[in-house]
Amino acid sequence: MPITANTLYRDSFNFFRNQVASILLLALLTAFISVLLNQAFSPDIEQLKILSATESDLTSTAGMGIQEIIQQMTPEQQIVLLKVSAAATFSALVGNMLLVGGMLTLIRLVSEGQRTSALRAIGISAPLLPRLLLLLFICTLLIQLGLTLFIVPGVILAISFSLAPVISVADGKGVFASLKLSCKLAFANARVIVPAMMLWLAAKLLILFMVSHLSVLTPNVASVVLTALSNLVSALLLIYLFRLYMLLRV
Repeated sequence: MPITANTLYRDSFNFFRNQVASILLLALLTAFISVLLNQAFSPDIEQLKILSATESDLTSTAGMGIQEIIQQMTPEQQIVLLKVSAAATFSALVGNMLLVGGMLTLIRLVSEGQRTSALRAIGISAPLLPRLLLLLFICTLLIQLGLTLFIVPGVILAISFSLAPVISVADGKGVFASLKLSCKLAFANARVIVPAMMLWLAAKLLILFMVSHLSVLTPNVASVVLTALSNLVSALLLIYLFRLYMLLRV
């Protein structure tokens, strides 16, 4: 029987509905960790004032590209900007690692008939986390490079690497073996992977659009809420991809 997107969507939502409490806790916990790490490693208020001190001068750079804007900054501003970017990247990477590791472990245990929780899933996934961290770092780096050079290569790389975390957790394969197999399977099953990835990207963009409508919340609370919503979208995609890979292995 051929694998259809409708079947995968139905199975994914059924799993999500049955495990909604654990998935919500996992999304909130990893979001809180991401925001906490970002706050811990971000520059202090005094350093951030360096960026805002010449904000009025940067209004004239509206038509410039990102590289030109950075070149207009002073060395002190560039260093602070680098620290802000590094803190955001590191916190997001750690949060994604915990989310992916915990979520895929949760799916695997539940599929095997075991009762588990979000905290237990994260604990069991601990031995996998270093490999997942390296895998997600490589994927993020290559995808960001692709998006920076031109949007299409970044999207293609995102689709190509979509199954890599699932393969790494489900089969215990190494980083590069997972990436290689993911590329092979993703292109062979593009008809069921591409629509899911496009919906995932659209949902992520919609969540980013919601930032301007959460002004009533404090910045930290808004960050946790938005990150948790983003994690829920990613959790649904992970369920979908895990189910697809299980069917491909049969």
